[in-house]
Amino acid sequence: MGQLAAGTAPDQALDGSDPDSWIDLDSGVRELARSQPELFHSNASPSGRRLRWDRDTQLPTFTWSRQPDDAELALALCHPDGRAREAALDLADGRPALLPLIVVRCADWAGPVRERARALLAGTPPDRLTAHAALILRVGRRSRGGFAQELLARALREGPAARVEALLGSDDRAVARLAHRAAVARGLLPAKRLARTAARHDDVAVRDLCSDAAVATLAEGSPDGFAEVVAVLLGSKHAWVRSAGVTALRRVGRHADAEPYLTDRSAVVRACARWVLRQGGTDPAPLYRTLCADPTPHPVAAAGLGECGTLEDADLVRSLLTHPTPAVRAHAVAGLRALDATRFDDVRPLLDDASAAVVRQATASLLPSAHRIPLEALHKLLTPNRPRHHQVAAIRLLRAQGAHRQLTA
Repeated sequence: MGQLAAGTAPDQALDGSDPDSWIDLDSGVRELARSQPELFHSNASPSGRRLRWDRDTQLPTFTWSRQPDDAELALALCHPDGRAREAALDLADGRPALLPLIVVRCADWAGPVRERARALLAGTPPDRLTAHAALILRVGRRSRGGFAQELLARALREGPAARVEALLGSDDRAVARLAHRAAVARGLLPAKRLARTAARHDDVAVRDLCSDAAVATLAEGSPDGFAEVVAVLLGSKHAWVRSAGVTALRRVGRHADAEPYLTDRSAVVRACARWVLRQGGTDPAPLYRTLCADPTPHPVAAAGLGECGTLEDADLVRSLLTHPTPAVRAHAVAGLRALDATRFDDVRPLLDDASAAVVRQATASLLPSAHRIPLEALHKLLTPNRPRHHQVAAIRLLRAQGAHRQLTA
């Protein structure tokens, strides 16, 4: 029988609330065992290294001369020898401080260790599992890590609502996503809360999930829920959430309310607004043409007209390239590109524009015809006294010229 001596942990403090700390401890102990095997000696292998055994020779087992404390068991649970890890699991049952390492061992490469850890975790109260949700989800990314993750998911699907509620505000992105999926699937969140979460949450997956769920609560053709759901979504700073709110206007029969979003800063929101208006029998193109007659309050109108207009609208959009408002000029360039009506001679002078937004749009429009721009003109944009946006535009166009020369060589 071998005697496993206590090892030495990596020289760093362990933050038990940080799931990465447990994963780092596991890998750190293994690395220490490789570099200083004498710290992990045992009577079965005095040097700490694996010995060669004949096929018929019984492998040694590991025991302790005294009851190990949590720190010693923690090291043993991370030991590079699977027999040591398995022996440590026999003593880890009923020690809550070691539960994170039991979770890690559930994805162990050694089958006996893995099965023993899973048996222990299966008998763990669900509330303890949810306390280590972030670690469980990290371990769940491993090839053998699905067991603990499924236990956690089942605890959220079948347990009390308070268990799910406790994880909704988690700072860990994966935990927050899992909790919101469970809450939506179980119908635990009212429509108003779903809309508020969609409008304000930091994570895009949670926003999309909650916005879809909030819109799904709206009755077809009924204005009920506009204030609590649609208006909240429309007020979000996130474009995809606003687009969900705009689309929901059709669901509640308020098609005309989509008109202000024809000039939203987001192209996807504008596209949704045009769709809703068409569903209500309104063609958005004439509305854009009216806005372009005086675009200063709504500079995005030029881009919007390009997105839904015809080639007959190109002259109207082109006339805005010299508008005194930089935003109007920038969106006019974008509108011409959307119409596929960009003229090289009209856009080329805008590379010297004082507005960075205008120069960015002009550069994007001129990239396909960059080879037509004289090198001397681009080199002038690169002089040190030029604004940075001029220099960036010149570099992009010079690179495009080089690519063109390679293709035509």
